[in-house]
Amino acid sequence: MSSSASALVRRHWLDTLLLLVPVGLALEAYGSDPLWVFGAAGLAIVPLAGWMGRATEHLASRLGEGIGGLLNATFGNAAELIIALFALREGLHEVVKASITGSIIGNVLLVLGLSMVAGGMRYTVQDFNRSAASMGASLLLLSAIGLVVPTVFHALGPGAADERGLSLEIAVVLFVTYLLSLLFSLRTHRHLYVGEESAGADEHPGAWSRRRSFVVLMLTSGLIAVMAELLVGSVEHAAMALGLTEVFVGVILVAIVGNAAEHSTAVLVAIRGKMDLAVHIAIGSSLQIALFVAPVLLFTSHLFGTPMDLVFTPFEVFSVVLAVLAVNHIVSDGECNWMEGVQLLAVYLILGLAFYFLPATP
Repeated sequence: MSSSASALVRRHWLDTLLLLVPVGLALEAYGSDPLWVFGAAGLAIVPLAGWMGRATEHLASRLGEGIGGLLNATFGNAAELIIALFALREGLHEVVKASITGSIIGNVLLVLGLSMVAGGMRYTVQDFNRSAASMGASLLLLSAIGLVVPTVFHALGPGAADERGLSLEIAVVLFVTYLLSLLFSLRTHRHLYVGEESAGADEHPGAWSRRRSFVVLMLTSGLIAVMAELLVGSVEHAAMALGLTEVFVGVILVAIVGNAAEHSTAVLVAIRGKMDLAVHIAIGSSLQIALFVAPVLLFTSHLFGTPMDLVFTPFEVFSVVLAVLAVNHIVSDGECNWMEGVQLLAVYLILGLAFYFLPATP
């Protein structure tokens, strides 16, 4: 059987898992065991993420890999934003903040690491736009600073009111920076993010239209958001049964679940030799979490009447800084191989082990 035929069979087999979307909803509606809800929703996300990846690829072929990566990061993070909004409404600020740091760490270490390893199995060296990747890594460093400053400020003990005020002002700075980064990538320096695939893409006989790609993206992102909400609603019960702490659940489990779409898409495009798109997805998703999702959540918490701050635990901040430094070093030369992906995964595993053994805060 040819590789294309094998891929087609595998795709149709995965698409049968779409039946778990209504199954997960039914299990939740009838109050079934949260472990069953968790399993059904988690498996349902796999084919949905695959369809999202296909739609993103087709858009990237027409708009460029940088724009495709931006779209994927946006739709992929929609689920996390919705989940976090529900958690905010319940006043679960610590879980929300843990999922923010976990998403940043997971994208730049786990997603990018897996992409480099998967792509490196087929290509000895994969190149990507060094300037665009370096700009994204620099913005990640700014994000880390935005987390460090409120935490250090908290350690000095000026008072909760001052901490919330400082957090709000820093969130405004991060949000404005995100808007300016969009202007940079979509207008003034668009050529850095277009990628090689945009040339002649309209001539590809199997390419989807932009309208079809956008419709598939919106439908799959909506269903992923619903399934992710079921997953997060049940993952805490599953974690308790397994003896996991709330911090580990937020930083590792919730982040992995929320980023399932980016995981599969980035790995898929890396295997196909599109490392530019994989890098844009991984780094771009982290940037959207830090510069867009986090400020929006903080603004919304004020509207809910339960203001959240940007004070994270010292180890969370330490982990984000380490992750940012690692990815800055890896992408600095504009090329990668499978061993560099292993290094990123090793850092993620070390941090994951530390979070697993980290005692719960009183």
